[in-house]
Amino acid sequence: MTEKATAPQKSKGLWESPFTSSLAKRDRVTPPEVIFGYFLGPFGGLLASGIFTSQLQNYFTDVLRLDLSFLTALQLVSTVLIVIANLMVGQLIERTHCLAGKARPWILLSALTLAVSTVLMFFVPFEGMARMVWIAIAFNLYYSVAYPIYNTANSTLVAVSTRDTEKRGTMASFTNIAGFGVMGAGTMVFPILVSFFLKEDQNLWLLAMGAIALFTLITVYLQFRFTRERITEEVSASQTEGEQKEAPSLARQLSSVAHEPMWWIIIVAYLLYQFSGAFKNGSMVYFCKWVLDNSYFGTAEAWGASQSLLSIMGALPMAAAILFVIPLCNKFGKQRVCIVGMIVGVIGGIIAGLGGSSIVPVAAGVAIKCLGSAPLGYMILAMLADVIDHIEYKNHIRTDGLTMSIYSCIAVAATPICNAIFSGILAGVGYDQAADVALGVAAQTAAAQTAIAGCYIWVETVAFAICGVLLLFFTVEKNLPAEQAALKERNEGAAPEAERA
Repeated sequence: MTEKATAPQKSKGLWESPFTSSLAKRDRVTPPEVIFGYFLGPFGGLLASGIFTSQLQNYFTDVLRLDLSFLTALQLVSTVLIVIANLMVGQLIERTHCLAGKARPWILLSALTLAVSTVLMFFVPFEGMARMVWIAIAFNLYYSVAYPIYNTANSTLVAVSTRDTEKRGTMASFTNIAGFGVMGAGTMVFPILVSFFLKEDQNLWLLAMGAIALFTLITVYLQFRFTRERITEEVSASQTEGEQKEAPSLARQLSSVAHEPMWWIIIVAYLLYQFSGAFKNGSMVYFCKWVLDNSYFGTAEAWGASQSLLSIMGALPMAAAILFVIPLCNKFGKQRVCIVGMIVGVIGGIIAGLGGSSIVPVAAGVAIKCLGSAPLGYMILAMLADVIDHIEYKNHIRTDGLTMSIYSCIAVAATPICNAIFSGILAGVGYDQAADVALGVAAQTAAAQTAIAGCYIWVETVAFAICGVLLLFFTVEKNLPAEQAALKERNEGAAPEAERA
């Protein structure tokens, strides 16, 4: 996968073949690149993850009937492997030098690894202890191998595709729209499929996820074909042959990001945003099953309809937000718009929390909360890319690989860590795995209902309040245009020297 920078022509045949050459030929970002490279590709690449976030815990507890203690241990131990894998992938990307770029070759590899590992998660041929071993292996093949490869490379693409901040904002928005879209598919469409068709039939689960794996394979391949790393090309053209042999050491990258306050602000904000969202998504099916009064839809067993309604109420405002988030950010700046969004999100969370078991106020609060979360959700990758440029201006090195591997660590580790904690909470409050869903709110104890509601509503609401305060200190946009102009001049000035070398 990785080739020596001193002999890029050796890979020319591979990366310029009809099946692997980039279809993004222009120096500027075009609509097909945005659609296939930053929306459809990420949608397919992240689709299984969106379903897992919403339904994997439910599949483990209520279909496979796995022990809660085992699930807690599995997901906590796996987190260590996940973090290590993401950091390794980030450094592999940083040290990849070939005609296709440094992130795109890994996108191509992940088309296969994502599809295979998705199927293996639901192909469970064993019982008893052997079943738990199989699940542990399959779980880590997805979360510690396939997903880190894809998500780190996918996240890196926004930062290396262009220095145009408006185009960067557009690409980041479409990438995050895809992310929210898969969450919508996982929380709107799939719950209905589960509650009315798949139920507890493992063969049907396997069939459904096999179809999703095929979709992932096709769309991620299209993403690879329709993307281009313009900044990687710019930096490579400015470097001498000797410089291209070595990427900045991990120690130097760590020092550069560790001493940059803007980097810490946006990373911590993203951590709070992602982990609180994982708590919400992981507990949503339980909230709809055991906390909401589903008799609103005629029967207590209609939890799938409740989950779909809440998902729709959350998805519609976020879909509408794309119409004004990018223009507002271009006019007023990402920081200001995101702070206002966090305030709106807190208000929505309070309304939902006060709604209790009534679907109407809860749905209204969820809609307002999701509307408020849209600016930060859409702009987080663009803000990280701005910070990477800022660090490059100050320290003369790019930290795409390290930053995006940490970004990916947070994204992929959020679900298993929060599900592990949530499993422990369920065990601690006496959650009844064998409860009859037909009993609705009467099936679980008050303690279990309170814990579930807290994870679904209040964790995210508090996190939004903290994010809003943090973003008050995020000022990287103030001098960014001048810094980017200096970077372009620096790299263009270095190019002739590289050619002489």
